[in-house]
Amino acid sequence: MIMGDFFLSSAWGLLSPVYALFVVNRITGGDIARAAKIAGFAALCYWLVKSFLQFPISRYLDRNHGEKDDFLFMVLGTFFSGLIPFGFMISSQPWHVFGLEILHAAAMSMFIPSWYAIFTRHIDKGQEAFEWGMDSTFLGIGVGITGAAGGMITALLGFNVIFILVGTLNFISACLYLLTYKNILSKENFPHRLPPSMPI
Repeated sequence: MIMGDFFLSSAWGLLSPVYALFVVNRITGGDIARAAKIAGFAALCYWLVKSFLQFPISRYLDRNHGEKDDFLFMVLGTFFSGLIPFGFMISSQPWHVFGLEILHAAAMSMFIPSWYAIFTRHIDKGQEAFEWGMDSTFLGIGVGITGAAGGMITALLGFNVIFILVGTLNFISACLYLLTYKNILSKENFPHRLPPSMPI
């Protein structure tokens, strides 16, 4: 789970330092002021859609005991997010960027609640802080290294190479999550929960 998160976060770490440059170069033809507006609105699209979609998705996942639905959402979310960079490769209009950010938000809305749910249930007792800390550490190292690498790769090889690498690392992440299937809990093995108290 941690290695999958490492590859996924590292993937998008490649793009984060050069995203605005991509908008300036590919979308606005050098108009920096317009590019700043587009990049800002694209961020708004992503965060609003992700924030709103996570509510119903999280509620749905909590209503279905067993982890197979969580697992499915986690893998599909990771896979779909890996398709987004290839869309950026052929983008030329602001609405392309907005649409891709909305799709990326939908994919991450599937991934994030399901990943947190599975990871939380499988943390070793007494190792909660250490294992969450290890995930945060790996994530920080990955994003830091790929953030620096993203700028250099873009300067040397261009944006398309970055998009291919981001998509590829996403798919590697999805494959790593597939390896966790044997540890996924069925409904029968799901931890018992006390029923909610009923009003008199």
